[in-house]
Amino acid sequence: MFLGIEIGGTKLQLGIGPGDGTLADLWRGTVEVAAGPNGIRRQITAAVQELLAKTNLSNQDLRGVGIGFGGPVDDATRTVIKSHQIEGWDNFPLADWLSELVGLPAVLGNDADCAGLAEALFGAGKGLSPIFYITIGSGIGGGLIIDGEIYRGCGRGAAEIGHLRIAHPLHKYLQQSGFGWAQGILEELASGWAIGAAPGTFPRYSGDPSFSIHAGNKASLTAQDVARAAKNGNLLACAILADAWESLADAISHVVALLCPRRLIIGGGVSLMGEEILFGPLRAKVAERVFKPFANCYDIVPAGLGEEVVVHGALALARKQLPGERRGLSPSSAPQG
Repeated sequence: MFLGIEIGGTKLQLGIGPGDGTLADLWRGTVEVAAGPNGIRRQITAAVQELLAKTNLSNQDLRGVGIGFGGPVDDATRTVIKSHQIEGWDNFPLADWLSELVGLPAVLGNDADCAGLAEALFGAGKGLSPIFYITIGSGIGGGLIIDGEIYRGCGRGAAEIGHLRIAHPLHKYLQQSGFGWAQGILEELASGWAIGAAPGTFPRYSGDPSFSIHAGNKASLTAQDVARAAKNGNLLACAILADAWESLADAISHVVALLCPRRLIIGGGVSLMGEEILFGPLRAKVAERVFKPFANCYDIVPAGLGEEVVVHGALALARKQLPGERRGLSPSSAPQG
């Protein structure tokens, strides 16, 4: 058995399992953003003991720890490079810290890489290669999986689709209010946080019932609020999602042109908007843009492993890199993730 940990921008999960796509048990919590990395580490410390007690296991029953972190990580130093959601993680030796905490070797991976690995091995990408995984939640991440292995570039990450720079014309409704072009990284244009924040950026429409999502504070809206409003025909919500999918389609067309993956898998909270709101419109927009010689080489599908996908990937990463009995291995000699 292994311990798998997901550290995201809003979500913290720990699971115990053999790394084969099954879980013995799961602990799920919400990240205390205001408490920063120290608060998250306190949560992890308490959750490890709670999960072990719940499963009637001890550290001696585990072979190692796999971590999927929500940001870029360095394979050589086994450290966090940066979190784009929670400040204070820069250069933190996360794998070594976990090794010391539980007394077991640990491997560290990016959360989208881990999720992509799980989907390629056990989920919507099983039996196919290459797989390009996109997670759209509080941020946007990507993972490229080739023949069941994570592609990591030169060791500090790869496939960071959320940080592609995108420029596109805003929706026709918003152009009427003087907005012309939006430009920035994809994460700023199509993540869950970006979609939830978008209604508050168009004050000129605040008095038009067709563009009012609810009477409360617009700053408190979520992407799910916008999706529900779009399903009910709300014009502002439809415009916001149309813009987000324009940006996402541009980014995906670049991925197809550069990598020609067999399948693109989309997970994360925003993916739960479903076929009518997200996948149908997105496929159509990608088809308009895609490099035509590659048009029949790929498909775009929802993820298959649900909210536990990063935990499954972290467990699979640990199983791949920590084979056999490795008790007593010092953190400094643990395999690099």
